[in-house]
Amino acid sequence: MRVKLSNRKLWKEYYAVLSAISVIASFVFLFLKVPDGKELLCCIGFLICLIISFLIVWYRANHIQNAVLNINNSTLEIGLGDIFEEEGFKIIAFNEFFDTQVDDVVISRKTLNGKYITHFYPQVSELDGIISSDTHSSEQIVGKLERETGKSSKYRLGTIVKNGEYFLLAFTHFDKNNRAFLEINDYIDCLMNMWNECDIHYGGNTVVLPLLGSGITRFRGYENITDQELLEIIIWTFKVSRIRFQYPAKAKIVLTKDCLSKVNLYDLKLQYK
Repeated sequence: MRVKLSNRKLWKEYYAVLSAISVIASFVFLFLKVPDGKELLCCIGFLICLIISFLIVWYRANHIQNAVLNINNSTLEIGLGDIFEEEGFKIIAFNEFFDTQVDDVVISRKTLNGKYITHFYPQVSELDGIISSDTHSSEQIVGKLERETGKSSKYRLGTIVKNGEYFLLAFTHFDKNNRAFLEINDYIDCLMNMWNECDIHYGGNTVVLPLLGSGITRFRGYENITDQELLEIIIWTFKVSRIRFQYPAKAKIVLTKDCLSKVNLYDLKLQYK
């Protein structure tokens, strides 16, 4: 279970429920007399009700599917979904070279990146042209590298290429073996730059992103980083970036079933009421 029995916020909520039950019980027993010899049975029944009430609170805390957070007068929603079916601008993570070679070497077909390219661009030359001709992102090129496979222009992490209803994001470094990696400082810098880019491009629309960094991205020095920690870092960078989404626009983090099973939305929901 994601929410442990020792969770203080869980017990605080239960105490509120317990208070309500106690008031109702006091009112009932004020008008109803317990039959003689049934006092112990009533006490046991009342105790069972308290235990069942706690289990219900605990179960609900562990099965939250959606959380809406109010941060800096903006709405950040977190929930289960398919990013390709969401409304608004959808963020798709690329590497720092904006490679488009889906061959399970440079880009895996199983990633959102690979699915996006194979579904929308059977001829990747079209997508390559869109990326290379984008004047805004070209200002974010930080160097050129000779590589055995893939492109040579290296972009600043967090750079966005706006393409229709998609924001293509330069998200990870790539090593010589075509493995995506980040250091934790890179991750934070990337997210901060990403929110700034979103502020430039979103134009009053909702921005949807996956749990960036979850899955195959390697975090050097933080190999055991959890999905919960990644989610909390994304929320923290959203908060400190001071980006404003005017209603009805919002930011939304879409989670897969696997990610949802690993994160604690209960505490986040209470923290950002």
